[in-house]
Amino acid sequence: MNIEEYLPQWIEDWYGSPEELAKVLDLAVEMLFYLEEDTFDQKAVQQVVIALRGIVVGLRE
Repeated sequence: MNIEEYLPQWIEDWYGSPEELAKVLDLAVEMLFYLEEDTFDQKAVQQVVIALRGIVVGLRE
């Protein structure tokens, strides 16, 4: 499966739409600027990490 097939399918499977993934990625940017202990809950940080990892995997294939 190439990137043109993988990434849209991955977005749909995990987030439902590109807009929902964009929301998670916006949160990732905010987290990277303001990440301090007890700023964001662990689940939210993990969701951002999963989103970023999925994009990295898709781009490498």
